[in-house]
Amino acid sequence: GSIRKVKNDRKDALKIAKYALDNWNTLREHTPMDMIRQQLKLFSRQYNLYMKTSASLQNNLIALLDKTFPGANDLFTSPEKANEHRKWVDFAATFWHCDCVRCMSEKAFADRYQKWSKRKGYNFSDSKSSEIYAFSQNLFATLPKTNTSKLLIASAATELTAASEVAATVRQEVIRLARLLPEYETVLAMYGVGEITAAQLIAELGDVRRFANRRAIVAFAGIDPEVNQSGTYEARSNPSTKRGSPHLRKTLYQIATIHLRKSPADEPVYRFLDKKRSEGKPYFVYMTAAANKFLRIYFARVKEALNAQEGYI
Repeated sequence: GSIRKVKNDRKDALKIAKYALDNWNTLREHTPMDMIRQQLKLFSRQYNLYMKTSASLQNNLIALLDKTFPGANDLFTSPEKANEHRKWVDFAATFWHCDCVRCMSEKAFADRYQKWSKRKGYNFSDSKSSEIYAFSQNLFATLPKTNTSKLLIASAATELTAASEVAATVRQEVIRLARLLPEYETVLAMYGVGEITAAQLIAELGDVRRFANRRAIVAFAGIDPEVNQSGTYEARSNPSTKRGSPHLRKTLYQIATIHLRKSPADEPVYRFLDKKRSEGKPYFVYMTAAANKFLRIYFARVKEALNAQEGYI
């Protein structure tokens, strides 16, 4: 809005006022839904942060277990609990060294493992107990069974569990806020979209009616090709602009990955992806093209759903 780059409260206020006066006819009135969208975006970003922290702590715990109980993280295949507790993490906090298992008799370990399973709320199996005991007999630990090693493993397991619990709490709040918005069910019904993915899409894109057309929302996501033209020269193959939110592009990439893995022949996004792949396009080219296609479909469906909502401005 000005040539000089001045940064102070007075100039900022003038710029905001000038923008409001120039765009008075197109500005939309603030509604309670806008506050929900703002909160949803904040919680969604926090959830991404906690998940990143949890992944880092998980890698750290696995690296430590490789020195005391190699392969302990692969002993169990049971899914996570509702509070994000994982069986292998709780197991590592108690049986933190392979000597904690193999230095006792198989019956003694089975009794202790059964008590531990009951205390932690996991199912007990005699065959699993025998499998763990036999597995521990062939391990070689590079760290001795000392209190220092125990402190390292126990602290890492506690930190990972705490981070996972916080992430689970934030996840539930993200889903709760997303369900308050009128387009949530429409987004959730799209192929490759789950509860948290739908919430993340809505959080990053907001009200799609603020975009003039499909090209605008694609440009907002930063998955449109750059323009490289000068005189008579015009490049035909350009990288993506990668403007806007990287969180949005990550979510779109995850959805495109689901289409690629499941290969639903009746879905237009996968058909478009497969067409580009059959043309010999590189991996990131046809994955970006699939994300572009999905976002255009998202824009049309969500805009139609919002316009159909009675009493929603």
